[in-house]
Amino acid sequence: MSEFLAARRDTLARGGPALAVLMTSLDASSVTASLPMLARAFGIPFQSAQWIVLASLLAVTSFTVSAGRVGDVIGRRRLLLAALALFTAASVGAAAAPSLGWLIPARVAQGISAGAMMALAVAVTGDVVPGGHAGRAMGQLAAMSAIGTTLGPVVAGAVSHAGRGAIFLVNVPLGMVAFALSLRYLPATAARGNRTRSFDAAGMLLLALTLAAYALAMTRGAEGWSRINAAFLVAALCGAGAFALAESGTASPLLPIAMFRDRALSASLATSATVATVMMATLIVGPFYLSRGLGLGPGYAGLVLSAGPAVAALTAALAGRVVDRAGAPRTAMGGLAVMALGASALAVLPLSAGVAGYAVPLVVMTAGYATFQTGNNTGVVAGVGNAQRGVVAGLLTLSRNLGLITGASVMGAVFLHATGVSDLATARPDAVAAGMRTTLAVAALLIASALALTRATAASTPGRRSSSVPVTPTPRHHLSERTSPLRRPADG
Repeated sequence: MSEFLAARRDTLARGGPALAVLMTSLDASSVTASLPMLARAFGIPFQSAQWIVLASLLAVTSFTVSAGRVGDVIGRRRLLLAALALFTAASVGAAAAPSLGWLIPARVAQGISAGAMMALAVAVTGDVVPGGHAGRAMGQLAAMSAIGTTLGPVVAGAVSHAGRGAIFLVNVPLGMVAFALSLRYLPATAARGNRTRSFDAAGMLLLALTLAAYALAMTRGAEGWSRINAAFLVAALCGAGAFALAESGTASPLLPIAMFRDRALSASLATSATVATVMMATLIVGPFYLSRGLGLGPGYAGLVLSAGPAVAALTAALAGRVVDRAGAPRTAMGGLAVMALGASALAVLPLSAGVAGYAVPLVVMTAGYATFQTGNNTGVVAGVGNAQRGVVAGLLTLSRNLGLITGASVMGAVFLHATGVSDLATARPDAVAAGMRTTLAVAALLIASALALTRATAASTPGRRSSSVPVTPTPRHHLSERTSPLRRPADG
């Protein structure tokens, strides 16, 4: 009986972080799908309405790592509760906003809290789940993210006639339930990391400005490169150098630079960003290929596109069990191999293959993505000590967001160039099909490079992530046990 109650409590403890992940993905997906409706409701052009999404995206990207570090310092459970409360309150503010000028600050607040929730959900779950079941727990988080992405357009359509604020009010009951579960069942002792007397506020601000500059360069780049884009990119590069210099000279850095000497961690972050770049290519190419190439209406095209996230939700849950049995590196590499297969199939897809010819490789690709994400996240979280888990989880979220932002600009430019037209709205079906094949061929090459990097890293560090069970880094990472920022406390 006691074992049953303990298992039930563990399940409820994971419920709060899981709902937080669901809420952030659902909000992003549903608000994006609602942009045309919001543009009409506020009487603004679509270019202005895009800032409803960009404001949140910039805030998420800029503050995710900082939120992870703050959680390590003051306690991850405490900060997760604060983020849930802020996100819920900001959702109410967004629903009540009378104009775009009032809505944007509410979206920024949602973005800041969403970034904290995404990073802390991974870290807190790693705190409360035994090492042997970490893969299953990470798979459940990935499944919740995929479910939220899948349901977003459905929810947007269901509440579209209830007023412009209804799309934001959907978050309120979810936020209240997630807060109640986290408050009641998350153990405070498991959420507390390394407490230090000082906090690198200057580093946090510098990193946020650097990431915001890069995000602005890439998001504006999607509309065509200009001197403004170049200025933002130069500012981001200068900011990155200044941040590295500042962090190396502070006693309590926001992000210890020595952390990146761990080859397995660096490779995992780089692979995560690369894979996210590839997945953004499918989000860009898919709607144009289905509408312009195959002539589908919005409803049918949306149904086809939703098949990918739906399969990803199912795959992620199963991938978690595979991680616990086969190990994180093997699962991640298997996911990448499946992704490469799906991307390669899309790269040689003839237009005559129709809807099924596109949907089947897309499902294969998204299933591989969910498998990779589960294996990669489990390996990263299992490989770091409790005191650094928040900031590393924040880095994972950041790498994924930077990949999505980069993919929107770079892969979008590849697609436009490959079609040979200046306006995709007037492109011929064969031109769109050619653009899709070229873009997915580039995606397949990127996935192959990510797979090669993962294989090489796993071969050179066999003891680092051979399973989902946490292990202590060895001296082969050029970090002594005394100085390693990833070193696990002596008591485990």
